[in-house]
Amino acid sequence: MSFLPLILIFVVMYFLLIRPQIKRQKEHKKLVDALAKGDEVLTSGGLVGRVVELSDAFITLEVAEGTTIIVQRSAVTTVLPKGTIRDLRGA
Repeated sequence: MSFLPLILIFVVMYFLLIRPQIKRQKEHKKLVDALAKGDEVLTSGGLVGRVVELSDAFITLEVAEGTTIIVQRSAVTTVLPKGTIRDLRGA
């Protein structure tokens, strides 16, 4: 009987902390795996760019006309709707 509160605390921790984190990790992995050339993305560092090249661990982003950078795939946090970069530049 003395283990019942300990077990109850573990169950509550699992459903409130561990399970939602695992779900977020799966969603992020699915987002990163679905990246394609031409996608407009936002990185964890706040950079917005268009994917121009993909490899297993890295992607090449065009952040300005003629300016490309290489970032880790895991740094991508959001895939933006098409045309977002054009709207941000005020074209």
